[in-house]
Amino acid sequence: MYSILVGGGNVGLALAKRLLGNNYEILLLEKDPVQAERLAALIGESNVAVGDGCEMLVQKEIGFGRADVVIAVTGEDEDNLVVCQMAKVVWNVDRVLARVNDPAHESIFTRIGIDDTVSATGIIYSLLEQQIMSDTVLPVGALGRGNIEVMEIKLSNRSPAVNKRVRELRLPLQTNIVWVIRGDQGISVDGDTELLAGDMVVALVPRDGAEELRDALVPQKP
Repeated sequence: MYSILVGGGNVGLALAKRLLGNNYEILLLEKDPVQAERLAALIGESNVAVGDGCEMLVQKEIGFGRADVVIAVTGEDEDNLVVCQMAKVVWNVDRVLARVNDPAHESIFTRIGIDDTVSATGIIYSLLEQQIMSDTVLPVGALGRGNIEVMEIKLSNRSPAVNKRVRELRLPLQTNIVWVIRGDQGISVDGDTELLAGDMVVALVPRDGAEELRDALVPQKP
């Protein structure tokens, strides 16, 4: 599998090292020649190229046309957006991933069809929020090429799902509650499982059903 990483900062370098460690074919593209030289000394000249990932000629030269995955991890959301959109539209890259530096931009990436985004700020905020309060819906992973999200929700006593059986909930289509953590124990779930305050619910939900799942499990704000 040929993966192109655009952006040779700390994130790009760390990701490149991990992929190389698992014997993936990768190319790390960095537009700063000095930084590219430093990267080449760390991971090998054959794994690094110099150029602007937003330019079509550069993309052609480094093989966007045969890439299985393009990952944009520069520090600029605008650049990451351009790289991913061109990878999708011009080069028909099968899988395109982006680092999002400003969580407010995540919806833009989603609207143009970027397969998946990673926002460190958003993840840290969600983790902090979950430590502070219940009824927080936290995305913890993605399956099925990013089309299925793994969601984690801790139910408070105000949740509309508390004291109801799973079969009584109005969940989004193709959504499954697959696991409940109650105290220190994990409980497998079926339609007769009754949810209690304090339960940590793990659900698989289609990406476009996340808000509907939130409505089913989280109390509405007054």
